[in-house]
Amino acid sequence: MEKCDFDVVVIGGGIVGLATALAFIKQYRRYRIALVEKEAEVALHQTGHNSGVLHSGIYYAPDSLKAKLCVSGVQRLLQFAEENAIPYELCGKLILATRVEEVPLLKALWKRGVANGVPDLQLIDAIKIKELEPYARGLYGLYSPKTGIIDFRLVAQAMARHYVDQGGCLMVNRGVTKITSQSGRYHLFSDRESICARYVINCGGLFADRIAEMMGLKLKVRIVPIRGEYFMIRPERKFLVRNLIYPVPSQALPFLGVHLTRTLDGSLKAGPNAVLALAREGYRRAEVKLGDLLEMMADLRLWKMAKKYWKVGVFEAFRAINKSSFAALLRQFVPEMREEDLVPGPSGVRAQCIDENGTLINDFEIVEGPQAIHVLNVPSPAATASFSIADYIVNLAGRAFALQS
Repeated sequence: MEKCDFDVVVIGGGIVGLATALAFIKQYRRYRIALVEKEAEVALHQTGHNSGVLHSGIYYAPDSLKAKLCVSGVQRLLQFAEENAIPYELCGKLILATRVEEVPLLKALWKRGVANGVPDLQLIDAIKIKELEPYARGLYGLYSPKTGIIDFRLVAQAMARHYVDQGGCLMVNRGVTKITSQSGRYHLFSDRESICARYVINCGGLFADRIAEMMGLKLKVRIVPIRGEYFMIRPERKFLVRNLIYPVPSQALPFLGVHLTRTLDGSLKAGPNAVLALAREGYRRAEVKLGDLLEMMADLRLWKMAKKYWKVGVFEAFRAINKSSFAALLRQFVPEMREEDLVPGPSGVRAQCIDENGTLINDFEIVEGPQAIHVLNVPSPAATASFSIADYIVNLAGRAFALQS
């Protein structure tokens, strides 16, 4: 088996892994950097299956990593998009309070967004809502004109080109199957070769916890695969929504709720829901991987999660198979939306961490291990914040590993 030696190996070719590898090679040129990806190309999983929304930083608790890194990260990403001729649009977004009890929550979101430094946020009334979205309804709305849309796959592909152009080694079709440690170095094994590294940055997405455990880390958290399914709106009914319309999100869950999202190609999609997948990469409802299922069934953390959130889980599972229920939810803020307007769309799987009590972890979770950094929980807005997340990881690694620029 061929053997390759590097100073730093980044595992995972999603947008966070790519941004991290690119930041490493820019800051630490003296080191040999490799990025290993199990698929034949980059950005095929979470990066390539998300909603394509450029988040502005409204939702996240002040002083959280999400708040800090999203607001700075979106500006970095827009600059990168302009430099690389990647199309995007700051089309604006409405968060709508449709019930009286949601109005205080909407106002709290406005205060949170302002505290986080989100630009130009506006609380608007029903008349202004109609001006922006004629077919929408709400008692009040929170309007974010600097929220936008982009194709994150194009961003990730451009990151990969820059990384390789600057001398980085991109190794695809390298699924890491085993990791050992010897004489202060990690040995990463795949079907093709053994890769030797002084330091490892684990951006393994849906498999990041397993990679951490391969490296001897005893984790209190576990990654749970949450599938989000979308419906597409029939082209002749796209006039119902101009840009992006969101509900007031649940305070109990780290999800934004079913929303309506326009894409750069003019399509309109509704979703996602949030259902437990029965495989780490279970993009289809019937997709079950026995090993993944048995692992989940044997994990006490999952049972604790089920006890906490079973009502939500039952509702989400019902809505996943009942299009009329999905349409009824959309009619709360777009009353003319009909069941027949919806056709099956794409789906994605989110790597969601739960803690030892079965609680869904809301913030980014990035931890140190021996000669390693493990990126365990980077859900939305990770794509938007990817450049700032990468800087955070590289600065953390620089201190932890005593790297020299």
